[in-house]
Amino acid sequence: MKIPLSALRSSRRLILALAASGLMLAASPLHAQQPPAPVTAVAHQLLELETRGLPGRVELQISALDSRNQLPPCAQLEAFIPGGTRPWGAISVGVRCESPVTWQVYLQARVAVINDYLVSARPLRAGQIVGPADIARRNGDLTALPDNTLTDPAQVVGHRTRYALASGNPIRGDMLRIPAAVKQGQNVKVISRGEGFQVSSEGRAMNTAAPGESVRVRMSNNQVITGTATTDGNVEVGF
Repeated sequence: MKIPLSALRSSRRLILALAASGLMLAASPLHAQQPPAPVTAVAHQLLELETRGLPGRVELQISALDSRNQLPPCAQLEAFIPGGTRPWGAISVGVRCESPVTWQVYLQARVAVINDYLVSARPLRAGQIVGPADIARRNGDLTALPDNTLTDPAQVVGHRTRYALASGNPIRGDMLRIPAAVKQGQNVKVISRGEGFQVSSEGRAMNTAAPGESVRVRMSNNQVITGTATTDGNVEVGF
């Protein structure tokens, strides 16, 4: 049987169209993917919990999971902060899937803590006793300031400076001759913080330290750890 040329051309066009459709289907995702919103939400909830006790107004910004991700949908999401990471400033927040599959991603986050802090209102000499007129308040993000920047005038007034301070300098605890928060031989509470947990234990301080300074502690099992003395006489250790 003779097939008309026009019919052959039509058949070829149909075959080409079907082939193109097959390529498009092959290129399309074969499986459903994880919606970004729940991943961001569980990370946000964790940061809200971890920052609840910080001294100031907390502002959270979390990057969204890429909508083009190839992760399979998850029924059980769990957020975590990597061990040794403090929950403020620029940090990474991990989110893992526990069921029905397992995967893990990291989101970038920015945690700002807005509050008043203290600065020198005028140049201060080394050894000068700081008075109320020598300090001033500023408002800003505490996470962008040096560690141990002071926020309470009672922590500053009446103490001597260790060295000269320029006007407008944020005042840290180690800039002042502040009485020791932890003394050598003293029994101290050791607060350990890590990935989603906080544990308290007791040990004996091996050196004297002011707030914000390093202190070594011998634990009951004779292990020696190093932490930071706090104003309330505890020792904080990060994992």
